[in-house]
Amino acid sequence: MSALAFISILIGLAMLFSFLNGFQASAKIMATMISSRAMTPRAALIIAALAEFVGPFTLGIAVATTIGKEIAVPGSITIGMLIAALFSASLWNILTWYLGIPSSSSHALIGGLVGAVTVGSGSGAIQLEGMWKIVIALLISPIIGFFGGYLIMRLTVRLAQNATPKANIFFKQAQLPTAIALAFSYGSNDAQKTMGIITLGLVALNFQTDFTVHWWVVLLSAFTLAAGTAIGGWRIIHTLGARFYRIRPIHGFASQATSGIVVLTASLLGGPVSTTHVVSTSILGVGSAERRSQVRWGVMREIVVAWILTAPATAIVAALLYLLAIFLVS
Repeated sequence: MSALAFISILIGLAMLFSFLNGFQASAKIMATMISSRAMTPRAALIIAALAEFVGPFTLGIAVATTIGKEIAVPGSITIGMLIAALFSASLWNILTWYLGIPSSSSHALIGGLVGAVTVGSGSGAIQLEGMWKIVIALLISPIIGFFGGYLIMRLTVRLAQNATPKANIFFKQAQLPTAIALAFSYGSNDAQKTMGIITLGLVALNFQTDFTVHWWVVLLSAFTLAAGTAIGGWRIIHTLGARFYRIRPIHGFASQATSGIVVLTASLLGGPVSTTHVVSTSILGVGSAERRSQVRWGVMREIVVAWILTAPATAIVAALLYLLAIFLVS
């Protein structure tokens, strides 16, 4: 098969992964706004999609560079490994969407990459320093999301303690800028993961000699992510927006503000965080700040199980797919 055919397959799979990522992102970005009735579902998703599209063009390529240069030793990743990783991550996204579980596309992609590279080039090809950076970002960001949501909710309640019922109108309206900021941050972080994979493929096939992200790669990644969000993954919107507890405008405002700050900071620092983790834990932190007993913790346990399984599951599937491909062509 020619290099052109391989890069076409890779770009197609990368666009599918980005679309599925955006499809699930509708829940991460707009679930609280929709559930608190601050905006109609269709209007909320369109606004999120537009903000996500703009994000990747404005905040640089720090996350894409982390994906492209810090997971594996340069030169150790082949086009087959990238295809296996994308295929595995996309399958996982489809499965978790069908089950209505908010899963992490970041975990799925990184797990797939590690699995494919390990069987293809050996465990020595994995860069431990870069992996530690990624693991720390993925582990710390949800914790910051929880405690940040808790603190912002307590501060918001204190500031609004003498307010009239009209405060609900303010919090409904205030969710629009916080939702836009969160969608913008999410787009800048997650689109870069697809950008990094496509650029790695171009380098692996010698279409370019260095890790330079071209404008058309940014455009494809941003467009497919935004398109997925515009359609919306309604199963997961229900999980994040209704099953934790009854979300009111003040909850939506506090959780969106928290998540936006965390994801935006990670994008600037080059940390490929999971927006799913951050949004979910910020919703929990906000609910806990008001009353811990109102939170349905059993729902969170289901999500945590999916989080724990994501990386090893996609790593195993990607490894098997890569080995199968090698067997078929040998």
